[in-house]
Amino acid sequence: MKLAVKPGWYVVGAILMVVGIVYGRRVWRERHPVLSADSAVVLPRYDNEAYNTRVPPGMHITVEVLNATTRNGLGRRATTYLRDRGFDVVYTGSTRERRTSTVVFDRSRQQTKAALVAKAMRGSVETRPDTSRYLDVTVLIGTDWSPPALPFYP
Repeated sequence: MKLAVKPGWYVVGAILMVVGIVYGRRVWRERHPVLSADSAVVLPRYDNEAYNTRVPPGMHITVEVLNATTRNGLGRRATTYLRDRGFDVVYTGSTRERRTSTVVFDRSRQQTKAALVAKAMRGSVETRPDTSRYLDVTVLIGTDWSPPALPFYP
């Protein structure tokens, strides 16, 4: 028994394929932007001052890290980076808000804690108090932040 396919179904299939290709290209371009020859790529530099920023003895800073980029795993790398420097990261996640620069929100109105985190992350500080959260600082990681190279362990 041979099944006959009506010619109209070929047209419907071709239209669905074209729509899929157009949508796929748009999604691909959003996730992989093409840099023109005029655009200058500025790679982040880790100076010793930011890299060596550590929590002073006797101070406790609770931090929330949110990835505000499309790069997967950046929040986890920032968490490791901050924990290695003595910060207490209590939550790591992502947000739908996209940022090009890293920003540190001061939640507890303690400017010295927010300034220390901002120095370590090379970001700016904004005061946004929130007493419903049990943390001192929220970090929104922007596309300008890049983690330092991981140490090589053979």
